[in-house]
Amino acid sequence: MMRLHNLRPRPGSRHRVKRLGCGESSGHGKTSGKGHKGQKARSGGSIRLGFEGGQMPLIRRLPKRGFNNAAFHATYAIVHLSDLNDFKAGTVVNEELLRESKLVRGDVAGIKILGDGELKHALKIEADKVSESAKAKIEKAGGTVTMREPAARKSAVGADDVDQTAKESGEETPKKKSTSKSQPKAKKKTSKKK
Repeated sequence: MMRLHNLRPRPGSRHRVKRLGCGESSGHGKTSGKGHKGQKARSGGSIRLGFEGGQMPLIRRLPKRGFNNAAFHATYAIVHLSDLNDFKAGTVVNEELLRESKLVRGDVAGIKILGDGELKHALKIEADKVSESAKAKIEKAGGTVTMREPAARKSAVGADDVDQTAKESGEETPKKKSTSKSQPKAKKKTSKKK
């Protein structure tokens, strides 16, 4: 009868640890199963997954198909509070000023303020995103935070551009079609000959 005190592992499920580097009499030979010399025989010498010795790897040789959402990912420029201490008190800190001072570079979807560091004086900050800690520190220093709405601004600018180009080309802006349905025409009655 099986009891807790006489439970044993299944035969063959446990085996002794493979002891390496103990000489030829250990059963694993003098090279410990690593072969003779070479990169993979060294301690710490390993080759990353997919590496083919400098040859163009298979993952890059194969054609790529399908949709990848990474191309549509919105990237925000990160600005810390400690970087804003260089501006004078009462300055309006917006994207234009940050680009002039080289704190923001490249093509970004917007500006995000993070609360790393302390703000020494009051600033008027215009950004797309602000962390809770950064907002608390800005208000504590006597500053204000204004959130921008880039989506609404871009859509408004796009509509103005369409109207402007239509005026320049002399075309009228497209009018909405009337929703009232035209009445069907009455069918002509034809006299049947008997």
